[in-house]
Amino acid sequence: MAALRPTVLVVEDEPEIRRFLRLALAEEGCRVVEAGAGRRAMIDAGTHKADLAIVDLGLPDLDGMEVIRAIRAWSPMPILVLSARAQERSKIEALDAGADDYVTKPFAIGELLASVRVALRRRARPVTGDSVLIFEAARVDLQRREASREGRALHLTPLEFRLLACLAARSGQIATHRQLLVEVWGPAHERDTHYLRIYMKQLRGKLERDPLRPRHLLTEIGVGYRLVLDD
Repeated sequence: MAALRPTVLVVEDEPEIRRFLRLALAEEGCRVVEAGAGRRAMIDAGTHKADLAIVDLGLPDLDGMEVIRAIRAWSPMPILVLSARAQERSKIEALDAGADDYVTKPFAIGELLASVRVALRRRARPVTGDSVLIFEAARVDLQRREASREGRALHLTPLEFRLLACLAARSGQIATHRQLLVEVWGPAHERDTHYLRIYMKQLRGKLERDPLRPRHLLTEIGVGYRLVLDD
């Protein structure tokens, strides 16, 4: 039996961009549903049982942030923002509202499609008790709270395990400073970004082959961090 094609909802008011995305996503094997306005998108997200949404923030009837919040209120589907708003504040607001990733216009189609593939893989990944993260030289078992590097036991603190677990829950996608601080340290520490700098430096020193040129624990400047794992 052939695998079902994932359905991608494209929320974009510019017809040329919608057409470009429709053709590119079809080449990736996706079924595409198009919405040129926010209210239409909120209806289509449910009626078409979308697996993923790509949302522009500058819509003619609603701000895209409202669309993100409305979808996130009932659905865990991945939401990718595609917007001309390049300011860090816009990125942070969208991610905190529930978006999984943020691509700015003008954009490279390869970058966007890579984000789509990551998001769909994450959605399709079965939820199990096995949470093993594989790095170049290190292996971390979040369930067992065990870590090793090149076969030798590696000590991680409870906070380091919690921080890794939060990053792993959004593997391949951006986790904002606020999301990480609230989930790991609590709401009272949502502005204490120095905590993150300290602990990310520690984790890179333990898990990255070259902590000064990390391949897995990446900084999204002014926004947050992204965990990229080996296949």
